[in-house]
Amino acid sequence: MNTEWKGSAYRIKKCATDLLSVGDLIEDDEEDSWDLMGRDIRLKSTFLYCDFNQVISNAPQELKKPLLELANKLFHYIEELDNAVKIRNISLTQSRYEDAALVLQEVMSVMP
Repeated sequence: MNTEWKGSAYRIKKCATDLLSVGDLIEDDEEDSWDLMGRDIRLKSTFLYCDFNQVISNAPQELKKPLLELANKLFHYIEELDNAVKIRNISLTQSRYEDAALVLQEVMSVMP
């Protein structure tokens, strides 16, 4: 494993942790909270996309497909969460957050 790969894996875990903390903002139905949550989700998903690309590209052949499937599942749920935040629906956002949180925890357990 090269240093760049290790850095990407570390940032994936860090972004996953940061996104899990977004759940604290969901119950706070204030304009600033919705804006902060949306910006944070979009920023972290951009980092995740770049870092997952790096990790998958440099992974051993037998890990590429499972990592790609995990990344696709993660980005699907993050997109669903982002859409719920955009319409500012607390119950839908909570539901989408719970779905995304399960995948984020899976991501954290897979990354070295």
